[in-house]
Amino acid sequence: MILIDAIYINNSGGLVLLQYLIKELEKSKLDIFYLLDDRTEQLFSNLNESRCKFMSSSFYKRLVFYTKNKRKFTSVLCFGNIPPPIKLDVSVSVYFHQPLFLSIPPSFSLRNKIIYRLKQEILGYYKKNTSLWIVQSNLIKFRLAKKYLSEDDSKVKVIPFYPPLNFIKNDIHIRRDKNFLYVSNSALHKNHDLLLDAFCDAYDINRKGLLTVTIPTSSYMLCDKIKQKIADGYPIVNVGFVDRKELIELYLSHQYLIFPSLAESFGLGLVEAIDGGCKVIVSDLPYAYQVCKPSLTFNPNIKESIKNAIIKATEKDLPESEKIISNDINQLISLLSD
Repeated sequence: MILIDAIYINNSGGLVLLQYLIKELEKSKLDIFYLLDDRTEQLFSNLNESRCKFMSSSFYKRLVFYTKNKRKFTSVLCFGNIPPPIKLDVSVSVYFHQPLFLSIPPSFSLRNKIIYRLKQEILGYYKKNTSLWIVQSNLIKFRLAKKYLSEDDSKVKVIPFYPPLNFIKNDIHIRRDKNFLYVSNSALHKNHDLLLDAFCDAYDINRKGLLTVTIPTSSYMLCDKIKQKIADGYPIVNVGFVDRKELIELYLSHQYLIFPSLAESFGLGLVEAIDGGCKVIVSDLPYAYQVCKPSLTFNPNIKESIKNAIIKATEKDLPESEKIISNDINQLISLLSD
């Protein structure tokens, strides 16, 4: 029996990937047991109760689970960056997709720097409990090997995958010019504050464009800032959390995806936007070039640079963006079945 340990996945792009992985695994004939975060129980209510366990993402509870079941599984895939808390006598793979475990943006607060530094230490301590690392790009492969594996990348495989959206190409006529979309959660490294300020500065200059964001209502401070910007007369729309069907409509109705994130292991929104016909304006950081050839880039740490990119996009015809990454979900499933 194969264990899929995703106890540390409960939101954002990681959850989207997990849902897709489980959907595809359920089509296979593999004997699988799922260990999942109890906050995702409703999402995975269709799973057979005898083949899954939901529990809080507690280090102690995870340790107890592995200690009790260490002889039950023939192989393990940890889908939440952290290897098992004990050494197992079977093949253990870790799907690694957290760039903040590799480097911490200097703009982070001291508190957040300390939190992620502690998480890095935990990963470094338990790295000995895995036999294979799986990542989404060559950039992450290089950085992971450099930070944790003494630059030995022989045990790191690049297997990107993502759930394709079902775009209906004949609906492309609904796309509105000079509209910007940022599909992302509200994590600090997603850089919403600087984007909002830069967009408003650009709008003050040429009175062009509209910005749509997807910030959940639980992010009170960011939502309050957006409401104030709207009250001040800026064309900003916050649609909140959206499901996959609504996401299709958003991509098809916007000309640009603007993506000021400071750190990504993959950048799912970049892939989805290009598939949906958007032109991508993205941070001039290495992660972007692992996924696409963007239409325009900017320095995500400088408000003036983001502002200038927005103005340029509203006044000039930018080239189309090009996706350069593939969906290798079948390769990942094949690896699990070996």
